[in-house]
Amino acid sequence: MGNLPMKYFDRELSWLSFNARVLQEASDKSNPLNERIKFLGIYSNNQDEFFRVRIASLYRMIELNKKNFGDDVEKLQLSLSEAMQEVRNQQIAFTIIHDELIEDLKKKQIFLIDETQLDQEQGEFVRSYFREKVRHHLFPIMLRNITSASFLTDHSIYLAIMLGRSDKPEINTYSIIEIPTNAVNRFLILPEKAGKKFIILLDDVIRFCLDEIFVRFKYNSFSAYTFKFTRDAELDMDNDVSKSFIELMSESLAQRKKGSALRFVYDRNMPKELLEGVTQKLKFTSKDHMVEGGRYHNFKDYMGFPNLGGPELENHKIIPLPHKDIPEGGSILHAIRQKDIMLHYPYQSFQYIVDLLREASIDSKVRSIKMTIYRLANPSNVINALINAARNGKRVTVFMELQARFDEEANIYWSQQLQGAGVRVLRNIPGLKVHCKLILIKRKETTGYRHYANIGTGNFHEKTAGIYCDSTLLTANPDITLDVDKVFDLFEASYRPMRFKTLIVSPFSTRNFFIKLINNEIRNALLGKDAWMIIKINSLADIPLINRLYAASQAGVKIQLIVRGICKLIPGVPGMSENITVRSIVDKFLEHSRVLIFCNGGDESYYISSADWMVRNLDNRIEVTTPIFDPEIQQVLKAMMDIQLEDNCKARIIDTTMSNTYYRDTKEHVRAQEAIYHYLKSIH
Repeated sequence: MGNLPMKYFDRELSWLSFNARVLQEASDKSNPLNERIKFLGIYSNNQDEFFRVRIASLYRMIELNKKNFGDDVEKLQLSLSEAMQEVRNQQIAFTIIHDELIEDLKKKQIFLIDETQLDQEQGEFVRSYFREKVRHHLFPIMLRNITSASFLTDHSIYLAIMLGRSDKPEINTYSIIEIPTNAVNRFLILPEKAGKKFIILLDDVIRFCLDEIFVRFKYNSFSAYTFKFTRDAELDMDNDVSKSFIELMSESLAQRKKGSALRFVYDRNMPKELLEGVTQKLKFTSKDHMVEGGRYHNFKDYMGFPNLGGPELENHKIIPLPHKDIPEGGSILHAIRQKDIMLHYPYQSFQYIVDLLREASIDSKVRSIKMTIYRLANPSNVINALINAARNGKRVTVFMELQARFDEEANIYWSQQLQGAGVRVLRNIPGLKVHCKLILIKRKETTGYRHYANIGTGNFHEKTAGIYCDSTLLTANPDITLDVDKVFDLFEASYRPMRFKTLIVSPFSTRNFFIKLINNEIRNALLGKDAWMIIKINSLADIPLINRLYAASQAGVKIQLIVRGICKLIPGVPGMSENITVRSIVDKFLEHSRVLIFCNGGDESYYISSADWMVRNLDNRIEVTTPIFDPEIQQVLKAMMDIQLEDNCKARIIDTTMSNTYYRDTKEHVRAQEAIYHYLKSIH
């Protein structure tokens, strides 16, 4: 082990390796064409967030180390350099895949054209559309009038425009226009011609009509080049005790919009004088942060690419399955009272949760509803149900996490809506984020008060529940519900440490609890007993837990990991991790659940959790892991994990080289997400 060049994968390279798996889906010809295009959009969106969060963090850490004469400057700079090189490599692959997809569209008689390819009839259609839908959203800013780059928003794209006059060819004027993708669809579908279908981007609609934008001036030559800005997404909050948390958060969000620039991506064909004019005016002079790009940016919009080729170009929509233990139209509270129930999204419907809240809101015996919220859909039936409960006289308490990254403004809005309806809203635990997914319903029954709880791995978000794979436990087990009530007490107790009988709660006990379970497997292996574990999580980056997994491997414990994203553990290294395998599944649904199964000497133990194995989840968040006691649910979880471990269509092997090799064997094809759907259908 001492001779190994490294013991852990670099975090940033591991994350980029995950995004490379997303890019693989865009190149996978077994996926329908439009789904491949959408994966380009997902990849691009992920990459933007990587810059806003991780690259920004590296820059900050480097500057902090320099300022404090730290020892990690060289290591951090190497990590940054390697990450940027991998980004460049992936950008080359992205361009190749993008061009292939454009050619594949042509084979389907679908053509993505620009303004130079419009015929007269198409040109008239575009001008009419521009006048009716686009022009009133455009507000040109003359470059000479710009004094700061603070008006540039992080998620937008801009056209840098060169304006010329034939009577004064030596003089050019420059302008900037934001492409209004927040108000107008990025893709305009043109009239079909002779069986051919055409799409033009909003960027090119504006390019085609530049003369109309500047019609009152004497310009007669126009050229436009795209650029975009990426800013640091970190929130810096002061400690002004005279201000409410919402006021502090709102001010911090306003500052984020003016955060330091991390990346300036521009069309490589932009004339030198225009590029210099733009960067000087915007006070963007760091060559390290400037990235040459193509004609178009913000490929995240490809997530909404129109389907002009019919159903064959998209995945078949699954019909959410009913749950056999919840009678159609019957009481969900009654069903939970009979036995524990587990829902698996998106294979089963999130509507069960909305219906549960609605039932509780009108049940005369329900006294209170408590809930944690991290992210919500917009509009949200969850919010509607909670407001309805408050109007029906229930005591409704919601912990609304205002620091959910990129959902802060939405959560401020929702918290104000709830508060206005009479809901008691809790918002802040100093130094911690609340990431657990809990509901607690208190009901008066003949034997006294009974509590009903929901403990899940995913958000109460109707839209993502249709595309994220998550699991949620519905239970009236008093040992569990009493602990859930204690978690809510914690929110109001100014972070007073509490003891929990059944639940495992971060930041108090999660790491140590799982270290004990791993150590138990080590002991059993050394005694010659069966010893194994199956762990499915989104990210694995906590060094103490990784080290215990290494120790378990060396003791002979068989460890099978399913990790979607970051994985700092290096598997399959002789003498260190030869008994550890790691798979990653990237498919049409986002794998998001955390499921943990331990052999435990033959008396298998099962858990689901809101927490990944990362420092932030273990030390800086309120997270909840619950044991699963019901044998039937255990059996289902084990079957689902076995199916994922057998996936030979969409599973990648994480090996020492992070090469993202697809797992293949000679068995019948198993595509886990489809197989799980059919398995659940067979038992429900």
